[in-house]
Amino acid sequence: MTIEARSHVLLVEDDRSGREVAVFNLRGAGYEVDVEENGTRAAAVFNPVRHAVVITDLRLPGLDGMGVLRAVQARAPEVPVILVTAFADLETAVAAMRLGAQDFVPKPFGRQELLLRVERALERAALRADVRALRAAGGGVERAMVVASPAMSRVLEICDRVAPTDITVLVTGETGTGKELIARRVHARSRRARRPFVVVNCAAIPPQLIESELFGHAVGSFTGAIRERTGRFRQAHGGTIFLDEIGELPRAVQGRLLRVLQDGVVDVLGADRAVEVDVRVVAATHRDLVELVAAGQFRADLLYRLKVVDIALPPLRERLEEVEPLVRHFVGELSEGRELAVPEDVIAALRGRAWPGNVRQLHNVCERLVTLCEGDRLVTAQLPAEPAVAAGPAYPIRSQQPCLDCWPPLPADGLSLVDLERRVIERVLAGQHGNLGLAARYLRVPRHVLANRVAKYGIRREGVEPPSGPAARRGRAVGG
Repeated sequence: MTIEARSHVLLVEDDRSGREVAVFNLRGAGYEVDVEENGTRAAAVFNPVRHAVVITDLRLPGLDGMGVLRAVQARAPEVPVILVTAFADLETAVAAMRLGAQDFVPKPFGRQELLLRVERALERAALRADVRALRAAGGGVERAMVVASPAMSRVLEICDRVAPTDITVLVTGETGTGKELIARRVHARSRRARRPFVVVNCAAIPPQLIESELFGHAVGSFTGAIRERTGRFRQAHGGTIFLDEIGELPRAVQGRLLRVLQDGVVDVLGADRAVEVDVRVVAATHRDLVELVAAGQFRADLLYRLKVVDIALPPLRERLEEVEPLVRHFVGELSEGRELAVPEDVIAALRGRAWPGNVRQLHNVCERLVTLCEGDRLVTAQLPAEPAVAAGPAYPIRSQQPCLDCWPPLPADGLSLVDLERRVIERVLAGQHGNLGLAARYLRVPRHVLANRVAKYGIRREGVEPPSGPAARRGRAVGG
């Protein structure tokens, strides 16, 4: 389940008087209300992580109410939609219910009727969510997630949209950002939720064993194969396989994986024929697969097969508003019945750290604080010292937004914008240890744009020779 408030209502109504009355009544009952007058705009701003229920008029500019209903159903079928109209008739009501509308309310209606319909819709949605949570808990798959940032809300929105499908998903992000949690959520909210969820850490299996581990082998297929091995893909039949650290998969095995994705069959070592499997694949990596493709270490065709939908998890330093709720959640889990207070100075100290190990590192720090706590309050004295050099990529600027007002004054005789851009790129690349993908993410530009700038200026990356040849010379000849 997701730990978040679910009291927001999206109201779509173009009649001003009706809209104002509905907003007054809903807010008076304690709901937070987002208002839209246009159906097309409402479908665009709808956020299944934020909006617990949608109330929409049937007759609207742009998309009509049925169109809004379809848009909500396509993205989040669990979010209830209440249709309101002065043009009520049985045929429209039946069509709306068939599409999945929770309720159908003819105008005019009183305050109590509106609030009753909303309350009933939320209760039914909560009941369905409880059922899903119980099923997930029974299977031991989905884990609680703390969501308190727009960035993670967008991640969960994408996750919940792809979960009901069989689309292959690639989850990317730094170590410790929660990639396995996303994979578990995708499985738990899919039609495969009652089937197996199999986890494979590609980096933890010796290269000489991974082919047999994934695809299985027959008796006598190699020296020492005294019994048949099913393999992880056949173990996951009907369910989901999570291939963690997919970037570490040996290139010799990548072609076998590609065949599974393309044809839905597994070539078992030593077997006479392939075995059909029905498996949804979710892969994850902290590495830049595009760079691995360029280096010849990863197949481009496999990358395209895996990256049907790419869910990129932001590092903790880019969502520092989640530090406090994460800390309070972890402390509550780890305290084992003790009531431990988390003072503001502890929260401030934790929020000011770089967190190269991301959420996993924060969890470990919370475990240390709880274990060493002698009273009923956590203390900053028990915090571990920050390493002088981060284990992961270095980020020289911690704040989320640059302080433009803190820049030195511009020189009176002017400056070279080209030289300034080159120096910024050099500094960021040095801070990211020459990693082009991380540097592009830091500078908020597509990777190919940054690669063109590096070639144009002849910038040397750490451990990487500057580009040469006609393409690089053409790049350096182009200004701007």
